[in-house]
Amino acid sequence: MGVIRIVRMEFEPGRSEAFDALFTLSQSKIEGFDGCRKVTLLKSSNEPDVRTTLSWWDHEEALNQYRQSTLFGEIWPATKAGFCSEPLAWTSDWPMDDVG
Repeated sequence: MGVIRIVRMEFEPGRSEAFDALFTLSQSKIEGFDGCRKVTLLKSSNEPDVRTTLSWWDHEEALNQYRQSTLFGEIWPATKAGFCSEPLAWTSDWPMDDVG
């Protein structure tokens, strides 16, 4: 059993595009992190400044190692600089064979 990390973020008007660009630059680096199976970005269809990331991990320890990494230390401050509210984040169990 792996884990999925879900993070819903709401950005100041006009700041979501900067996050989209950062995500595009960072996606392959995150997916290259040991224990990461996949990371994807969802854009809200009715809230233009809301983004949600989904990341699938082999286990919670791999996720925690990423969250303590230099890479996360570069991405997260740039991401949260555009927030207009606190993000919502949670981690759930995920059957690893369901990740494509």
